[in-house]
Amino acid sequence: MGDGLFAPWHIIILVVVLVLLFGAARLPRAAQSLGDSMRIFRKSVQALHPDESDSAANPAGASTFPATPPPAVTAAPPPADATQQQLADLQRQVADLQRQTATGNGQSSEAQTTRPI
Repeated sequence: MGDGLFAPWHIIILVVVLVLLFGAARLPRAAQSLGDSMRIFRKSVQALHPDESDSAANPAGASTFPATPPPAVTAAPPPADATQQQLADLQRQVADLQRQTATGNGQSSEAQTTRPI
């Protein structure tokens, strides 16, 4: 009896020492926070390796859905007219800013536009 690493009397002494050190009121809160920390750690590890959790759920490798990649979604490029208009607007704004810095006051009425960007 008691040849293992932790004999029953070892565990009893450990519990008594913990209760004496931390008090009976703090131990449940400590255990709860330890459990929360372990749960967060497991979720983060599972998020890093999603394929392994899927293979653990289906050890035979048989899945109910065929393994197909999701369809590629490509955004249509904006029309050339809109791009050219944006480029012209940006060039106009740069020219206005250069004029403002050249006059030195920064409040030129020419540079102030009511047109939204």
